Amino acid sequence: MSRLAGKIAFVTGASSGIGEATAIRFAEEGATVVLCGRRAEPLHNVRDRIVQAGGKAEIAVADVSVESAYVEVLEATARQHGRLDILVNNAMAFTWGAVEGMSTEDWHANFKTTVDGTFWGTRTAVRLMKAQGGGSIVNIASICGLFGTAWMSGYSAAKAAVINFSRAVASEGATSGVRCNVVIPGVVDTPAMAGMMNDPKARGNTEKLIPMKRVGLPVEVANAIVFLASDEASYVTGASLNVDGGRSADLYTVLE
Repeated sequence: MSRLAGKIAFVTGASSGIGEATAIRFAEEGATVVLCGRRAEPLHNVRDRIVQAGGKAEIAVADVSVESAYVEVLEATARQHGRLDILVNNAMAFTWGAVEGMSTEDWHANFKTTVDGTFWGTRTAVRLMKAQGGGSIVNIASICGLFGTAWMSGYSAAKAAVINFSRAVASEGATSGVRCNVVIPGVVDTPAMAGMMNDPKARGNTEKLIPMKRVGLPVEVANAIVFLASDEASYVTGASLNVDGGRSADLYTVLE
């Protein structure tokens, strides 16, 4: 039986990487998936793949770092389908740089999509889901939100905020049937990581630090998201699920 049959799911950052893999897996599990992103063309490509495979998918072009745009497409989805069962806040943005040289603008750039967008989407979804009797929100953080990461202080702070924000939301929504959980990926082979993944030395050094000795695949993160979004996780809220090949569990990595 399909785990998400009849569910209406909304996924941000759905044009590539973890968002794309999640949308495809949701459709495979029977959900009608609304793909959200800033650019229409890559969203159409993902939708076409889903439809050609027999799934159901729609497109919502919006920049989730703009409050009015994000809220509008979420509310429109709920109006069109009569409900919103699942929200995945996956879209993110980040800047690199040492803290002493980071501008205030660069600092805030890490928060606008990752934190503000997650807040706007979650707030809207909670309102909609409470009114309909429940729903599931899965926010995507990062292993950088658990540990300090050099030259990514803004991104690390933003992802840490997502983790604790989600825990608080879980407590607030528990009695109304609204679950909120977090998936925390480690290093995953996505377009955002292409620079490092395409450099054999950088990739090799990264893989040495991971107990499983490899980087993750987007579908491996998507599988965790499917579980938390589904009724199989009906007694799970406020949880943080690490999908990182064991990296966060290992204090001293054994290098071969």
